[in-house]
Amino acid sequence: MASELTYRGGAAAHGSASNGGEYSPKPSKPLSWLSRAARYAAAEHRPVFALAGMLFAAALFTFSSSSSSSTSASSYTAASAGFRHLAIAGHPSFRESSVGGKVPLGLRRRALRVLVTGGAGFVGSHLVDRLVERGDSVIVVDNFFTGRKGNIAHHLQNPRFEVIRHDVYNPIKTIKTNVVGTLNMLGLAKRIGARFLLTSTSEVYGDPLQHPQVETYWGNVNPIGVRSCYDEGKRTAETLTMDYHRGANLEVRIARIFNTYGPRMCIDDGRVVSNFVAQALRKEPLTVYGDGKQTRSFQYVSDLVEGLMKLMEGDHIGPFNLGNPGEFTMLELAKVVQDTIDPEAHIEFRPNTADDPHKRKPDISRAKELLGWEPKVPLHEGLPLMVTDFRKRIFGDQEESTEAAGGLS
Repeated sequence: MASELTYRGGAAAHGSASNGGEYSPKPSKPLSWLSRAARYAAAEHRPVFALAGMLFAAALFTFSSSSSSSTSASSYTAASAGFRHLAIAGHPSFRESSVGGKVPLGLRRRALRVLVTGGAGFVGSHLVDRLVERGDSVIVVDNFFTGRKGNIAHHLQNPRFEVIRHDVYNPIKTIKTNVVGTLNMLGLAKRIGARFLLTSTSEVYGDPLQHPQVETYWGNVNPIGVRSCYDEGKRTAETLTMDYHRGANLEVRIARIFNTYGPRMCIDDGRVVSNFVAQALRKEPLTVYGDGKQTRSFQYVSDLVEGLMKLMEGDHIGPFNLGNPGEFTMLELAKVVQDTIDPEAHIEFRPNTADDPHKRKPDISRAKELLGWEPKVPLHEGLPLMVTDFRKRIFGDQEESTEAAGGLS
């Protein structure tokens, strides 16, 4: 019975009568094994063969282009050495993209979405300016109780800006805003995984027995006084913020803001700088409460915004004192306002208010060391900028009416 050998290629060779049905391969030719291997690979391993060819071509292409790209690759590596990206969830939060070096050409900081409560107010509107300027998308929530639409009107046509008229909480009392409002925003930050910035105040120190005030000082606050709704409200807000940090692993930052002044302040908010400037412009007496020897420290708003930015972009929780350590008595401040606006402005003394702190001056050593921040604008430079803004807002309507009347005559 003749045997049969079937090749994988499908060909069959049969034995002949001459060999008695037994298979006898033909004598091998030189290198015939190589041709058989090539035919085998081509016939049954086409995908592997094709892949090997592509890899070989890619290797040739890489080798040929490596000499032209080596210079740019090495320069990019050198530019990006020491560069790290800082990522952050971004509603009430923000930070820069680089630390320790410039951003390599072609890489841009990722724009964030930032929620600013009270963003139409004095400090909030200046913060919004900085955030929009650097390319972030900003949402402002404000009830316009003390904020002004005019402070943010120049952003209304910007597609990256949105304003919502809303109460964080109904501000029946100041303490409800500080406590319940802060609690609401902490809950929001927890839900969306955002970093939370609490803008606290130097009022948490009360009428301090330590001078200047450092962040480790616990303060001297009257819990039942007329100022307690604000003092204790902010102290409780700090407590809630740290409780969320410790109990819910929420990323938080706390700033204790000392007296701040500048354009967009409320004209009649009762603060000493706005009081003096508005009174001098209106030719009214400058009202000094008590003997005028109580001290305060005054920082220009741009310095404060810079400090808040550095705090949010840094790795330290705080609290941090953000203020200008330059200390002025109320009489000295009145003299600066007189020199700036009206040397003939009269000073009128009135009885002091209850629980008015006798001294207030920040120790900013911690902010200098850990944030690399300190104020740069002295009072004699910043005050004229505020005066220009107040003059336009106080007399703007009157001047326009005068000009209109002159045009009709």
